[in-house]
Amino acid sequence: MTLIQKLGIAYAVMFFAVVGIGYVPAFNDANGSLFGLFSLQWYDDLLHGFSGVWALAAAIVSHRAAVLYFRLFGSVYFFDGVLGLVTGSGCLDGGIFLDGFRSFDDIELPTRFFANLPHLAIGGIAILIGFWLAGRVRAAPGPA
Repeated sequence: MTLIQKLGIAYAVMFFAVVGIGYVPAFNDANGSLFGLFSLQWYDDLLHGFSGVWALAAAIVSHRAAVLYFRLFGSVYFFDGVLGLVTGSGCLDGGIFLDGFRSFDDIELPTRFFANLPHLAIGGIAILIGFWLAGRVRAAPGPA
């Protein structure tokens, strides 16, 4: 198993933990927002769960599948973070289609930044893994 595949398993564990943490009362405020910042719905749990299943499946299948996961997933997830930062609405949860562009009076820049920071960081790191690190870590040669 290559480093990229091991990182895929780490991403899977991270996403499964995100789903699980959402159901721990100590991490939710009185309004049900995770850490007082993230209002997660059932479809967010499905998206995070699917991201974890995809990461795990890719890691198990092959080095190449794990690289593809990080490239595709990272690009989409990072784009969602940038879109959320700029518009106040993301695309993965359909917010841009339901809420459109939200003004800075509605969601101030610091709140937008911290609300989108997980997507920016997780997606950005995935991009680095898929495009930069994967070019330095090769899969072991198969049988001749």
